[in-house]
Amino acid sequence: MAPLFIGKYGKIEQTKNHHFTKGCKMKITQEEVTHVANLSKLRFSEEETAAFATTLSKIVDMVELLGEVDTTGVAPTTTMADRKTVLRPDVAEEGTDRDRLFKNVPEKDNYYIKVPAILDDGGDA
Repeated sequence: MAPLFIGKYGKIEQTKNHHFTKGCKMKITQEEVTHVANLSKLRFSEEETAAFATTLSKIVDMVELLGEVDTTGVAPTTTMADRKTVLRPDVAEEGTDRDRLFKNVPEKDNYYIKVPAILDDGGDA
């Protein structure tokens, strides 16, 4: 079955290729992409930001299509695979010797490992 997309006037249509080129209902802006990138400490060019905004808008539109699928009479499912989670008993075990672990640590403060700050300016880290 060919992929679906939201066409003109919100009509769900099929496309002959796998590229969704029509009908974005929810538009994710370049400003939103830049905001999330900044929160993630990522930097993108203007072209990359525009491409991400377009792609993310199309992904959101495709996900929104799931809400329009008629599931009347379909039994709810939680998984497609018939698997069961096997849990092991929760048993306390002796850990590795702390002094032995800290033998190869380049910089420490008591029993804390000191690492370079990665968020903001690091403050007192």
